[in-house]
Amino acid sequence: MSHTSPPPGPRASKIASDETLADPRLTPPRSTTRIVARERLLTQLLDARRKRCVVLQGPAGCGKTTTLVAWREALFPLGFDVAWLTLVPDDNDVTHCLEYLVASLAQIDPAICGEAMLLGGRGSDDETVERTVIALVRGIASHPAEVVLVLDDLHHLTSARSHEALQWLLDYAPPNLHVALVSRGAVPFSLGRLRDQGLVLELDIRDLRFTVDESEAFLRAQLGDISRREARQMHEMTDGWVAGLQLIAMRHKRRKSGATDSGAAATPIHANLQDARALAEYFEREVLSRLSPAEVELLVRLATCTRACASLSVALTADEQPPGEAVPLLARLESENLFIAPVERTGNETWYRLNPLFRETLLERFRARSEFHQAQVHHAAWLWFRDHGQPDEAVRHALLAGEAGAAADLVQRVARSMQISGDLRKLVGLIRLLPQSEIQLRIALKLWMLHLHLYAREFDACAAGITRLQSEVAENDLDSRYRLTLLQAALAVQQDDPEAASAVAPALLHAPAGADGFTVGSRNNLLSWIYMRRGEYEHARRIQLDAAPILWDGVPLAGTAGGTLNGRCIMGFSYALEGKFVQVERICRDVLFDADQRGSAAAEAACLAAALLGEVLYEFSDLDAARKLLEDRIDVLERVSIPDSVLRVLTVLSSAHWVAGHRLDAFAYLERLEEYASQRSLHRLVAHSLGEQVLRHLQSDQFDAAEDVLARLDALASRVPPERVSTLAEIDMLTARARINWCIAHEDFEGAASRLGPLIAVCGERGWQRHVAHLQTQSAVVDFRRGRTDTARQSLLAALRLGHRLGLVRSILDADSDVLSLITEVLASAPDDPVLSFYVSRLEAAHRQAAGIRQAAAEPGAPRNAPPSGAETLSERETRVLSLLAQALPNKKIARTLGISPETVKWHLKNIYGKLGVSCRDEAVARVRDLGLNMTSWSADLDEL
Repeated sequence: MSHTSPPPGPRASKIASDETLADPRLTPPRSTTRIVARERLLTQLLDARRKRCVVLQGPAGCGKTTTLVAWREALFPLGFDVAWLTLVPDDNDVTHCLEYLVASLAQIDPAICGEAMLLGGRGSDDETVERTVIALVRGIASHPAEVVLVLDDLHHLTSARSHEALQWLLDYAPPNLHVALVSRGAVPFSLGRLRDQGLVLELDIRDLRFTVDESEAFLRAQLGDISRREARQMHEMTDGWVAGLQLIAMRHKRRKSGATDSGAAATPIHANLQDARALAEYFEREVLSRLSPAEVELLVRLATCTRACASLSVALTADEQPPGEAVPLLARLESENLFIAPVERTGNETWYRLNPLFRETLLERFRARSEFHQAQVHHAAWLWFRDHGQPDEAVRHALLAGEAGAAADLVQRVARSMQISGDLRKLVGLIRLLPQSEIQLRIALKLWMLHLHLYAREFDACAAGITRLQSEVAENDLDSRYRLTLLQAALAVQQDDPEAASAVAPALLHAPAGADGFTVGSRNNLLSWIYMRRGEYEHARRIQLDAAPILWDGVPLAGTAGGTLNGRCIMGFSYALEGKFVQVERICRDVLFDADQRGSAAAEAACLAAALLGEVLYEFSDLDAARKLLEDRIDVLERVSIPDSVLRVLTVLSSAHWVAGHRLDAFAYLERLEEYASQRSLHRLVAHSLGEQVLRHLQSDQFDAAEDVLARLDALASRVPPERVSTLAEIDMLTARARINWCIAHEDFEGAASRLGPLIAVCGERGWQRHVAHLQTQSAVVDFRRGRTDTARQSLLAALRLGHRLGLVRSILDADSDVLSLITEVLASAPDDPVLSFYVSRLEAAHRQAAGIRQAAAEPGAPRNAPPSGAETLSERETRVLSLLAQALPNKKIARTLGISPETVKWHLKNIYGKLGVSCRDEAVARVRDLGLNMTSWSADLDEL
């Protein structure tokens, strides 16, 4: 196929006219500079040619566009078609942006854009924009070759609507579309899903800058002959920045300049020593004996610290040595390889670490000295570490110096910064070092103890401490009283008690003057949670965005800090409660990506983002991705995150296994949810588990079991305190859903219909749009079976339009096993609607994929990863666990039968799965049957149940 720009087709818009085809925006720029071949980058790009997205981000002059021009030329012989569009500020008008996008793709083949061109000029509302993007997607999908779309100068695009249009293009992209994004700033799209799927190559300034060899080749191309040393100097001066090299080359043509460099490599010392004692003797004989008394004294004092630098050395020896001697001494010790090595450089300081055994030799000398002398050294160390922002070392040395009060004061002062940085474990360790007498003297440290109780999920201790401190904190101590209020609200969130949280909401509004950003951010997150549980989702998001003055019962809400990962998660959570999963995915993928970069400081955000993203993945019917994301995080989530996260993770995993045909695992996760919730008296979560269990038993034709669970669900409300109004309301809703499922399973369609209408209304009032779409679909099925065809059609079309707008898949498909055939029938008789047709094609694809997964799991002769003799490697205990597993017993009963803990059962199951080459309970049991393993040899164990 020809890769030259084809003439415009007869249906081309005005943008695709002959005049517009000459527009330089639609062709890559030509370089006027001789360019060195960048084989390293070009190889990366060619290897990534089938990824969905390639991102080049860096400042002007770092070679982004030039690199893609070379890539474009290399792609043509490989059968790729390349469209190019250089974006300009005018493209912030979404209509203008789309017209040029269509024109760029029309250069490859006008047939790609035929349908999209017909939509041009027919409006700029969101529906028209989405229809245009869908038309482009279909055109690209039908193109016989791979298509690369280069969007250069993306930083000019700042319009949210233009961003949305291009985001749709990425989200809906067919397998043969590959998008290259070139920008000086951050890419304004959500790439989280593509990153997780390994479909993104991201190159930044670190990748784009020249290596030393590339710099030398470039300079030779510019200057002719140049020495390697001169080229290296120029490379170091510019850090491989292409534009910088060009500038320096221009100056070099006028006047040559040179520099010399030198370096010396130290010769390492080797010692053939057999044990630690011999090594210590060696240190005494061969190292310390070669040093002056002053040098030995410095090393002895440095040994009291885990690492040291020059200024610390000065502080430790200031009374005995001139300050100027420490730096050259450390340098000489390092150059002579006297068992001291640099570990990092911070600012102007180089940090050193002593060989552990050498340090122990020195500490033996130090411990032989008087307590007074030791205290002096530790006192100097604690002051230095305190003044240089290293509290963990400072507290240790203060306590060793006998200054416990000073250590407690320091912990009190740095606790907040350690909390913000995610060093709660370190903070716990520091507080545990302090004498209890010092903690009891300080209200602030008592408050931190409450934080640590909350952190450790010791809720009773936390509640008791709050009650105790409320009488101890002075009325005029506004900061401490406000911290108690924050703790009360946070405890209510952890205990899933929105009424208790709402009770302190008025006090939350009045943060003390000068409250820090963390306090304000915590307040905002707590208020957002309260608003969400009240169904006021826009208010919850506005608190985070600070888009307008917020009122709580008429009281103005102060401005927010905003921008934190937790705040972004809260926004994603609010969308999830509404059922707007497209927005949830974009927020949570990016939050999870950012949180993973920040480590422990963002652990809570990472947990909530993962839980929400798992719900998104299930909703989009990406079952394997949902399991992969969540299964390894369950234990952490149960210990770290709020109950709403755990609820989502366990219900998603149960549903994903059910759709995949793994029924035992589906029930196991629901039982785990019930156990988790029951242990913590989280009645709402218990109701969710029971409601799902009713549905699964009904779907398995286990009507007696379903009836038993339904009775437990009916009785649950009686155990909830009457003041827990929102919890009771949600339990009533879940009970009504379970009753509807019961009626449908028993073909009592009149009974189901009588309950569906009120429940849809309730969900609509609460803003639970996903539930509305699901129930509308269920209502349509019920009406069809009642013979009310017209009403059913209207309900189903309304559900489909709502489902498309929200991005729902499983909520529609899970409404009924026959729902897809019903949708196809209704759509066939409805007026042509390309958006709904596109949406239904997604539902059909998800249904086929899930059916394929179930079929593979159900095939008795399906190949497995383990060898035929896999069971022979099981230990006796593992065989006993497996035999009980085959009886569909939950982990808790297996543990009780064998006299081991549930955690030990989980550990055994992980080993069993690995040995058998399976990934779940159902596959393990099927594998046992394949191997013919005797499952009755442990029947005595079952008798004990």
